[in-house]
Amino acid sequence: MNNMFDKREYKRTRTAYALQATLEYLITLMVTDAFLAKILTHLGISDSMIGIIATFISLAMVIQLGSLFVSGTGTRSKTTVTVCSTVSQVLFAFVYVIPFLPIAVSFKKFLAVVFILVAYAAMYVVWPVMYRWAYKFVSPDKRASFSATKEMLSLGLGIAFTLVIGRVIDRFEGLGNISGAFLLIAVSMAVISVCNFVCLMSMESEPVEESRKSKRNFSEVVRNTFGNKGFNSCVLAVSVWEFARFFQLGFMGTFKTKDLLISVSAIQVINMVGYGMRLLLSKPVARFSDKHGYGMGFQLGLVIACLAFLANMFTTKETWFFVVIYTVLHQLCYVGINSNSYNILYSYVDNSYISEALAIKNCIAGVSGFAAALIAGKLLSFVQANGNMFLGIPMFGQQLLSAVSFVLTTLVLLYVRFVLSRQKRVE
Repeated sequence: MNNMFDKREYKRTRTAYALQATLEYLITLMVTDAFLAKILTHLGISDSMIGIIATFISLAMVIQLGSLFVSGTGTRSKTTVTVCSTVSQVLFAFVYVIPFLPIAVSFKKFLAVVFILVAYAAMYVVWPVMYRWAYKFVSPDKRASFSATKEMLSLGLGIAFTLVIGRVIDRFEGLGNISGAFLLIAVSMAVISVCNFVCLMSMESEPVEESRKSKRNFSEVVRNTFGNKGFNSCVLAVSVWEFARFFQLGFMGTFKTKDLLISVSAIQVINMVGYGMRLLLSKPVARFSDKHGYGMGFQLGLVIACLAFLANMFTTKETWFFVVIYTVLHQLCYVGINSNSYNILYSYVDNSYISEALAIKNCIAGVSGFAAALIAGKLLSFVQANGNMFLGIPMFGQQLLSAVSFVLTTLVLLYVRFVLSRQKRVE
């Protein structure tokens, strides 16, 4: 088996996929967080509408269910992924071109929303197919290590890229020429899109017989996913984790700036420390996962997540430094959770149904995370409306949210340890 994965075309495909994933990550960074807010605000879209758009982006995981139909067409993965990925990235780049179009402002807003949502839909609908296709060229006993290398490359270049683009925006905005920054970003995204296309074309196609075998009916998919106890256990564990994560994650920004009064620049420094630690430990944890199993790597990440939530439970104005511990640990937990939450499916699902299993799992987990944010928002508002008090105890709402996340993550950890790990595995 090792000889097969050492073939030149296999190595080329793995390299191309790692680069493609990084380039796709750089593109999406330009349409998230502060960058998304900057372009949409310039187009005159309100803060509340921007929040709604950002929320729908996180809910777009549901689109991955479309991969069930994409997989069932029998079309080669390379063709499907290349077309959808190219369409997605071109639409993302065109978002930054909209300010220059000679059309009505109202239509510009409409185009921006449509381009963003359609681009995300095109990207997400083929993500499971892409994952299955690319990982056919990765040795089964090195999946975690390869995932870590890919993530380290994306994270490292992502940090550098956002710092440069952030400086560019600040520079042009200081000169009163924010449009110049948008044009430069659009050109950069176009160049990245071309490089992404080259990487996809450099990847080896799956054998013709493999693409034919991907054509199957819906009942087969259901039988090999929901009819599988191991798969159901994976979905439950990851979905509850996503609920726990999003129950407090989206509310930490205001906690740091408004409640703890930490400056934005200081927050960025803290984040950089977290990213640095994550890069440093990615490989060792990946080797641990490859050696002891994806379930063990997942458990390690959950333990770190519990410690992060625990630290934030005790974060106040007097103990503000606990948020530094939380931030670093929160970044570190993804070293064990991110790739293993995907790779763990290989232990319980037949390899030929991996893309369908990923799509279903990600869809359910995405809805779970979205629901968590809605519920947590209500709870946070309740605590704040009562003068930062809950059951007569003075606390910030984010401390309470972290306590809930801590309990839920502990339950997931116990479930993985004593239930999921005992489910029947596949070779």
